[in-house]
Amino acid sequence: MSDTNNTQVLTTAIERLSEEKALKGLFHQHRDGNPLPSGKALEEIVDLARAILFPGFYGKSSVNVRTMRYHIGVNVERMHKLLTEQVLAGLCFCKTCEEETYEELACLRKEAESMATSLISCLPEIRNVLSTDVEAAYNGDPAAESYGEIISCYPVIKALTIYRIAHELCRLGVPLIPRIMTEMAHSETGIDIHPAATIGHHFTIDHGSGVVIGATCVIGNNVKLYQGVTLGAKSFPLDENGNPIKGIPRHPILEDNVVVYANATILGRITIGANCVVGANVWITKDMAPNTRKYNKEPIDNFDLEFNNGTGI
Repeated sequence: MSDTNNTQVLTTAIERLSEEKALKGLFHQHRDGNPLPSGKALEEIVDLARAILFPGFYGKSSVNVRTMRYHIGVNVERMHKLLTEQVLAGLCFCKTCEEETYEELACLRKEAESMATSLISCLPEIRNVLSTDVEAAYNGDPAAESYGEIISCYPVIKALTIYRIAHELCRLGVPLIPRIMTEMAHSETGIDIHPAATIGHHFTIDHGSGVVIGATCVIGNNVKLYQGVTLGAKSFPLDENGNPIKGIPRHPILEDNVVVYANATILGRITIGANCVVGANVWITKDMAPNTRKYNKEPIDNFDLEFNNGTGI
């Protein structure tokens, strides 16, 4: 192909890619200084949060009791600054800042700073809840030798750290950022938890890969899932135009002390009662009464005992 033909082909492609009808819903117009949230910045925020929540396991290895306050202070200050900018970017994305005045943008920045401050204030409680998740993972896995191993290695803690931060941001009304963060956790661990889901204390996922927890899920305390579990929606009610209706409860409720084994699928706004056990490869679309079990095949005595104890295999 000649240089002239190459130029013509490229010019035609550019024109087609630039057509307004081809960009519908796929184009975000930026105001100077207000770009989209940055994946790189959010990764740094996650790294800082892990270093704050689990000092010595993440971040600078030189941290000790004498320098703890200094290291946490530096990390909190950096995290607050970065988070303010990213929340502002999320607010601008959702509020079409290209149409905002300077005064309105200043108000948005104050709102973003307030949201970032509120998130930082929640970190002590987030750490408290994560400590129960570490305990649950340790007690639920006979192969685990220490809490340090759980914190350093287990994908569930990495995913839950991001989820519990993202959930607080979601609860504060921060747009876009929570979803980006949990998708980062999804990419890193294979665990897909929507930030709007509600999860109690002492929660764990053994192995982790392939677990999906939908946006309107409500999970109680002392719940354990295994790999490949799906807590999803059974169907999507449609409006008069045939589009899915947003914001309605459509995912399962798991009450306290539930165990769900590998590759089980639980769909719809149903309730799995307290102390229930769901066996592997089971498909459930109806409520389970408390203290009941459901599995595909009658287990042998030893396996039955393991179900009763909730210790897994």
